[in-house]
Amino acid sequence: MAGPALHTRSDADAVVRAILTVSEIARELRCSKAHVHHLISGKVRGARPLPSLWLGRRRLVLRESLDAWVKANEKNPESVL
Repeated sequence: MAGPALHTRSDADAVVRAILTVSEIARELRCSKAHVHHLISGKVRGARPLPSLWLGRRRLVLRESLDAWVKANEKNPESVL
């Protein structure tokens, strides 16, 4: 069964904004694209793997997955002391 049809240009724009490229993630996290690829593949110690999907040879991440990943990887400053 297909998902809901997009009825307006703003609906389509919202979907595009909800999908991030590796470059967009790197810019948002203020790190390199290579580091984002390491996060996706689970090669960064102390950080959970970043969920992603393939589109051909491109890796894409859903905005809500990135937001949940950031929240899950936050550390409580009080627990460090």
